[in-house]
Amino acid sequence: MKTFKIKKAVIILALILIISIFINNFMADSNDSISEIKALVHKVDNSEVIRSGLTSIGYQTLDVAVLEGKYQGEVLEATNQFTGSAEIDNSFQKGDKILIAIKEKNGNINAVKAIDLYRQNWELILFLLFVLLLILYAGFTGVKALFSFLASLYVIWRVLIPGLLNGKDPLLLSTFVITILSAIIMFSIAGFSKKGVAALVGTLSGLFITMGITIFFGGKLGLHGMTSPFSQTLLFSGHMDLKIKDIFYASIIIGASGAAMDIAMDIAASMEELKIKRPDMGMIELIQSGFNIGRSVIGTMTTTLLLAYSGGYLTLLMLFMTKNASLSRMMNFKMVSAEILRTVTGSIGLVLVAPITAIIAGWLYTYDFKQFSKK
Repeated sequence: MKTFKIKKAVIILALILIISIFINNFMADSNDSISEIKALVHKVDNSEVIRSGLTSIGYQTLDVAVLEGKYQGEVLEATNQFTGSAEIDNSFQKGDKILIAIKEKNGNINAVKAIDLYRQNWELILFLLFVLLLILYAGFTGVKALFSFLASLYVIWRVLIPGLLNGKDPLLLSTFVITILSAIIMFSIAGFSKKGVAALVGTLSGLFITMGITIFFGGKLGLHGMTSPFSQTLLFSGHMDLKIKDIFYASIIIGASGAAMDIAMDIAASMEELKIKRPDMGMIELIQSGFNIGRSVIGTMTTTLLLAYSGGYLTLLMLFMTKNASLSRMMNFKMVSAEILRTVTGSIGLVLVAPITAIIAGWLYTYDFKQFSKK
């Protein structure tokens, strides 16, 4: 019991250290010549704003009081440029807490730009609520789940995104990232055990086969990745050499990997429980039980993917209905085709992960490794 408490304390301290490193690395991204800080809007001038329905063009002039940093307490004049895009633009009001960017040159303020509403305090509260509920319900397992969550976010931000921007092959890089993330998540939850190995191998085997299916059908559907949000903006911001199509394919596999890990762990954990309760259960019987478990889980998981993806394009589906669009027109619309590819290939991945995990787990839980070591 004492050893377990020491181990638990070490893991919690490691989690705190990782969180600190994670925050420090994000803070280190800021440019020394441009500081982004919180400010309070005191006055708004809309004389240069032209409104048309829900969109606006022109710019607002704001008087803002700086709330932090070396300019704290000073009132500066900032501009808020409208682009005509309602998804991006903000129309600020007096009393709003906003994020501003202060550009300095030779120690003097060169320009002040309003970026967005300051939302991160409420985002932090929301995240802390998630952490609290996770730990209250799952206990020490919740702490390990939080570790895998933060570690995965760190790998995506520090490895995947910079690698893609630097022109690394998206499919090879995503394969590496999926392997690392799967190992982190599986082993942090299950430990270095047969359960963790079965879930890891099952997840990766299914996802790699799914990647080949995605590439094949993506080419047949004539999808080149430009349906991804902000892909055009990214290209025109100085990254014309990016392989957007391969990035799109990689995003499909990475998006489906979470559900694949979920179903693999469900099957591996269930089969482990069966083997513990019935040690005499043979490999064939155990694998058949794993198949039965997989069928039940897949029945809901594929629908979960459909609801998750379609929910993101709910307004598009509503637009089709208002225009009385035909089924043929909807099915052949580029954005809909991309989501069909995303949803169906993700579902194929789940169907593949389930039996592969069951077979691997059945072999691992019944094979006599001690006898092998003697040989």
